[in-house]
Parts: sequence; C-alpha cells; structure tokens
Amino acid sequence: MNICIVGTGYVGLVTGVCLAEFGMNSICIDTDSSKIAMLNKGKIPFYEPGLENLVEKNVAQERLRFSTEIKEGVQSSLVIFIAVGTPANDDGTVDLRYVKEVVEEIAKHMNGYKVVVVKSTVPVGTCQQIKAIIREKRPEAYNFDVVSNPEFQREGSAIEDFMRPDRVTIGAESEQAVAIMRDIYSALYLNETPFVITNLETAEMIKYAANAFLATKITFINEIAALCEKVGADVHFVARAMGLDGRIGRKFLHPGPGFGGSCFPKDTLALLNIGRQRGCDLKLVDSVIKANEEQRLRMVEKIRGMVGELRGKAVGILGISFKPNTSDIRESSSIIIIQRLQAEGAKIKAYDPAAMDEAKALLRDIHYCADPYEVAEGCDALVLLTEWNQFRRLDLDRLKKSMKTAIFVDLRNVYDPGKMREAGFHYCGVGR
Repeated sequence: MNICIVGTGYVGLVTGVCLAEFGMNSICIDTDSSKIAMLNKGKIPFYEPGLENLVEKNVAQERLRFSTEIKEGVQSSLVIFIAVGTPANDDGTVDLRYVKEVVEEIAKHMNGYKVVVVKSTVPVGTCQQIKAIIREKRPEAYNFDVVSNPEFQREGSAIEDFMRPDRVTIGAESEQAVAIMRDIYSALYLNETPFVITNLETAEMIKYAANAFLATKITFINEIAALCEKVGADVHFVARAMGLDGRIGRKFLHPGPGFGGSCFPKDTLALLNIGRQRGCDLKLVDSVIKANEEQRLRMVEKIRGMVGELRGKAVGILGISFKPNTSDIRESSSIIIIQRLQAEGAKIKAYDPAAMDEAKALLRDIHYCADPYEVAEGCDALVLLTEWNQFRRLDLDRLKKSMKTAIFVDLRNVYDPGKMREAGFHYCGVGR
C-alpha cells in the first residue's frame, strides 16, 4: 500500500518510518526543503533514539522516500496522513492554520478515492471541518473518507510506542475506511494490540482526555510531595504504595519540577478552551494548569532556599530538555527555571546530552559545558533538572572537590538523600 505522510516532525517522521518498517511504501512530505535535504542525506533533524537506523534501513530497501511535492504524495497514495504542527494561540486555543493548508492541498490534488488520516492533535470537531473543506476544494466529486487516528508516541521512546502501542484508536464513519486502517496496522494484530474503533469526535476527544489525565497525575503527586515536605513524609514511599493499587497504577507518579514538552501544556490548555467554547467549565483541568505553573516557581524557591541570595551565584544546571532521550525544549521546566534564576541575578552553567543546540537559540548569557564535571567547577550549587541516565551515577567526590559549595538540588529525586549527605553534600530533593 502507498502511504503519504505530510509533516516530518516527531509525529510525522516516526509514523512514516514505522509504517515503512511495517511494509508500506511511505513518502514523507514537508514544505521545508532544508529538512527534506537533510533527510535525503540520512540526517535526522531532531534527536530520537533508533530513528536514524530505521530511516537508513527503509530508504535502502526503497520503502521510504522524502519529497517537498505534496501533489506527488497525494496522487500516488491511497492514504494521506496529516502530521503537521498544531501550536497554541496566545489565548490557548489551537492554531489549525497548517492543518487547513494541508487539507486544501490534498483536496486540490485528489485524483480518486482517498483516506485522509489526521494524526495531528486537533480539537473535537476538526475532522468534520476537514470534510467540509475537501468537499469544497476537490476538483471532482471523488469519494473520500476522513479518519481520526491520534498518536500516543512519547518522545525518546517513539519507535517502541509505535511498534508496540497500548492501543490503536481509529475514528471513522465508513467500514471501508476502518478496513483500510486495519490493513495498515495489521502487523500489530500479531502483538494482540487493542483497537478502539469509534466515531470521529470520540477519537479526537480520547487524545485530549488521556493527556489531561496524565498531566493530572503528575500534578497530584507534586502537590502531595509539597505536603510530604511539611509533615516529614517521603513521597517516594507514598507514590510507590499508591502505584501498587491497580486502580491507580505506578506510572506518572514521579514528583519533579512540573510537566512540559510539546503535548501536556498545549493539550490541557486546548481542552480547557474546548470546554469553555461549549459552556463546560473544566475546573480540574484549569487547576492542573495553574498548579503546574506554580510548581516551577516552587522549585526556584527551593533552589533559593538552599543557596540564599542568588545574585552573583554560579548555579550549574544538569539537563535542559523537558525529559530524557529527546532534544525537545518546548515548555521545558528547565527553561522556565533557568530564566527565573537569571532574572534573580544567578550566573548559569549548563549541560544537556542532546538539547544544547536548541537551548542556545533561546537562552542567552549561559556558559554551555562539555560534561557535568565542567558544569560543577566553581559552582555554588548543582541543580539536576532532567533525569538523563548519564546523570544517575556521577562521581560525587569529583563533583564535590570542584564545586565552590557542595549544594546539590535534585529536582528529579535521582539520588538517595542519606548517601548524598554521607558524601558531604548539602542535599535536597522533592517531597523527601
């Protein structure tokens, strides 16, 4: 089957590559000619473990190619996936400009029956808008179907999530479209992957509801962590005991500096606005957003409480990306915390295994270092903000000897408090 994927960001590129791995003939389209040129040279425009090898393999086997010509992709394919960005407007609503531009191009170049699959995260009702645009813009009365197929790929483990998903959600209005989507994902039947087949609106809602709930779990454990600090409890034991309850589950019960990334902040705001537009006040989602913003400020207070007056102090930052195994710094708590520390006069040194090029375009007046030990040299405090594996077993004696003051603020609870104090550090974590 010939598949076209419009958009070569995290979602689009991973989708195109993994579908090629499933045996489809995939053509990935992007209007950014420099990005397509990179991909045609085998270079990946962002960091995602394992992706480069899969691109190389499927290009060599002629199942995967890249182009800037959307006409070629549409006319040569039965199924067209839309995987372009849906950024937030200033008011928190979703900017559908890129989606609608792509839909108009698809409609203009239709040369027969097509299945238009929306991978991008879009507000409920968008697929119905897409249907109306195609009807208006198609050159002839070609039949088509629109499908909502939301993605649940985590940056840093996107390939695994695509190849072995918890579920596949398909929103459609015709049996033909459902049958074609089942054929595309037939490889997943071998893994007994659950399929949720529903209507367009329900599929669109599933993505927002799932992300909002996960954001709520993170926010809940962060608030419990703050209370643990006040009453002398250890949030690690609290979270572990909670997670052993099958009704709750252990995932996303890890306290830290707040959620970030390209999905949770944007999707919670979007869901809140979808509710407001329809007269439904989502009070819980609203409080999650506000509590997450406060959590980042609370982490700055924690650093200040350990260091004292921040003006003129050298603060070392370990981790800039919003999570490990990605170069993505969008809505990263690290960025917001660094900016607040700078506003209070702190001098920042930083290291991240993958995100420093992205950070340099956004954060000024920072000394970017080659490794954690260079960060530590002469610092008044070290702050661990992203739990990269290489930060989990640092040479504590080497760190301590090179620091001006042995203060370690562990905002991911990577280290054992007792062992850190034994090593001579003035240590604090979150909720411990």
